[in-house]
Amino acid sequence: MICTSLQNKTYEEILSVLEDPMVEMAEIRLDRCPLSDEQIEALFADSDTPLIATCRISESPSVQEAEHRLRLAIEAGARFADLEIEAPVQTSKDFQHLCRKRGTEIIRSYHNFEETPDSEGLQIALARCFRYGADIAKIVTDCRSEEDAARIEALYSLVLEDVDSLQGRLVAFGMGEAGRRSRLECLRRGAPFTYAALSAQEATAPGQWSLAELHSALYGTRQTYRADGRAMPASKSFAQRAIFAAALADGTSHLSGYSPCGDSEAALQLATALGARVQRDGDRLAITGIGASCTRLCPEQVDTGESGLLTRLAIPVLAAIGNGNFRVTGHGTLPDRPLSGAAGIMASFGVLLSNAVEREGREVHIPVQVKGRLIPGTADVSGNGGSQLISGLLMALPLCDRDSLLHVNEPKSIPYMYITLDVLRHFGVQTRSEMEGDAEMLEAEDWSGCTGISFKIRGNQRYRAADFAIEGDWSAAANYLVAGAVFGSAELSGLDTKSLQADLTIIDILVEAGAVVSQLDEGTVCVRKAPLEAFRQDLSHAPDLFPIVAVLAAFCAGESRIAGVGRLATKESNRAEAILQMLQQMGVEAHIEDDVLVIFGETLSARLLSGRLLRGGEYTSRHDHRMVMALKVASLGTESPIVIDDEACVGKSFPGFRL
Repeated sequence: MICTSLQNKTYEEILSVLEDPMVEMAEIRLDRCPLSDEQIEALFADSDTPLIATCRISESPSVQEAEHRLRLAIEAGARFADLEIEAPVQTSKDFQHLCRKRGTEIIRSYHNFEETPDSEGLQIALARCFRYGADIAKIVTDCRSEEDAARIEALYSLVLEDVDSLQGRLVAFGMGEAGRRSRLECLRRGAPFTYAALSAQEATAPGQWSLAELHSALYGTRQTYRADGRAMPASKSFAQRAIFAAALADGTSHLSGYSPCGDSEAALQLATALGARVQRDGDRLAITGIGASCTRLCPEQVDTGESGLLTRLAIPVLAAIGNGNFRVTGHGTLPDRPLSGAAGIMASFGVLLSNAVEREGREVHIPVQVKGRLIPGTADVSGNGGSQLISGLLMALPLCDRDSLLHVNEPKSIPYMYITLDVLRHFGVQTRSEMEGDAEMLEAEDWSGCTGISFKIRGNQRYRAADFAIEGDWSAAANYLVAGAVFGSAELSGLDTKSLQADLTIIDILVEAGAVVSQLDEGTVCVRKAPLEAFRQDLSHAPDLFPIVAVLAAFCAGESRIAGVGRLATKESNRAEAILQMLQQMGVEAHIEDDVLVIFGETLSARLLSGRLLRGGEYTSRHDHRMVMALKVASLGTESPIVIDDEACVGKSFPGFRL
């Protein structure tokens, strides 16, 4: 990325510059810009552009004044703050403490305006930067020759004790004409950003490129990605559950915010097959339910389309309200995906599952024959296979004639269970739950600390008609947000930032990676690119994010580690295998260690300058809608177009998806 250094600018002039689409990030020279305290606070609090607060002690009236101006910027929300390593010890300690407290990344800088030291001297300066708390070290010296520039560039090859990698953590270049090339070269070698002057006349140091020159050298004719005002489709996680609940209810329910996709349309067809009446008016559905109870007869065969969720909701619910003998069919990739663990869990409630057609192996697949009525009671089941069948039981057991206690060990995809409880609550069905595990982690909503959940389910309940607003889909939004974070910006509407959807965690991932994320108003989320760095994340509870998060990691400097690979084997494709094959075909170094996908990424700037853009060519989606969307986002950073064998499968969740 290119950081534009701004000096001798008024507050109004700075705001005007930040409106320029070419300005990706900016350094505000607080020692050179005539800004009041109030203007400093407003500037760093309100800007969506990543800003560096710099106030050189050597150019300030006093140490105290420099400290004061930096403190104002950091407390207001500066993304980065730069302090020279020559700063007084107490100033340095106070600076580090404040930055850590406020979440501001620390740049410790070394400047030598007289010469470029020998290799040992440069290494000592670099080590000092990290010893004094640097997240990013900045080494800038006066270059008199190509040999000087070469010594600076050689810093990127160092391996330092206590520093995992210099990828994304070092900005090193030379001043003067001999150092001019190094200002661009540092990006190729892994610098998170380099500096440019707003114009040739406003250079802050000899040899500095103008923004226009550097932008042209880095991006050429490449267009910046922008997705403005995109409305997100309805969450199919909420839509399918709400449609099913409305179909079971007494009276007519009204669902707003509906948008069609393959899985949600399959839910409507199932509702109709059960006897519910469905009417549409734009994005509103009116569903008159069947008033389900334990004595209702159901069809001998139902079709759940290509939806794994709908299948796992239907099996226990129809076993509760039907005659105890029916078949569930489906199409597309669904028959190839085993219903892992379903037979054992359903047997705990007196229901037997068997393959309706002869298959090799012991796993149950669609089409599945279901025999037996759902028997309420107490059961201890494994949640290691996911949340969908658990959600089906949570919808079915309240319809039975006695109370039940369902204890789930090793729960996965926990947020989806609570989406189910939220939908049930809206339709008049009450269920109590209690989590077990690390109390401190659970209080912080860290689901990895949960070892078990007990659901206390009262029987003889009935669904009541309700008016229900379907949320926008965070799974779909993740693709645009990653595209914006890597390639430009994205502004999306129709999203709830307090949602129970597991894929809301994409916001946490983007923030950890370094993207700028903000909420413009209720329901509108904006992301803007910034220097991206490697991250670590456990997606055991949000497995649908794996494909697009893997693409994000390919453009983050360093080694990213994404846990939860074991959750991917039974998705629309074997996603672990599919993602790894995709990355390796693109030329991204990646491998799987036990349950962790390890990806070695490079910034977009490094890829552009080194000729290591992702490889284009012919790719298979494996008929997986989420792989299609991830491939589309990746294609924004490929050297040649990507051709996908099956794009139509994206209609399963997001018909008409386009970037």
